[in-house]
Amino acid sequence: MSEPCWIWQCEHTIPSRAGAGRKVRQEILRQLKQRKWGKHDVFSVHLALEEALVNAIRHGNALDAAKTVHVWCRMSDDLVRIEVTDQGNGFDPARLPDPTDHEHRDIPSGRGVLLMRRFMDRVEFNEQGNAVLLEKRRTPAAEQTCDPNQP
Repeated sequence: MSEPCWIWQCEHTIPSRAGAGRKVRQEILRQLKQRKWGKHDVFSVHLALEEALVNAIRHGNALDAAKTVHVWCRMSDDLVRIEVTDQGNGFDPARLPDPTDHEHRDIPSGRGVLLMRRFMDRVEFNEQGNAVLLEKRRTPAAEQTCDPNQP
């Protein structure tokens, strides 16, 4: 499979501080909207990216001000690829409890990863567990749901 033709990219290093990823997230979402990505796709990227950033800052780097989070985004006409890497020790995503299992409903761990997997087309963690790759393919216009209440 050949590499997509990237038409836009950004790279940022942000501090491990709550809310630090807001500007990066807004920049990426703005690019999707400018390229006329559907609302559902933009929402999916928004949710998954927010979860990845929160996980990296809070869980990966434990809000350690001496650590940073690296965000790299590339976009083609029909694909967005985002990589989020923290400086923490990492984790094993296979060991996360299933938050949909009745026994684990009161355990908050794993919900963010579940959401990323549900809303993105590809979610992969590196071997160390301190980096996640998120990909979303643009939904073809003919498949986007039409809401008669939306302009």
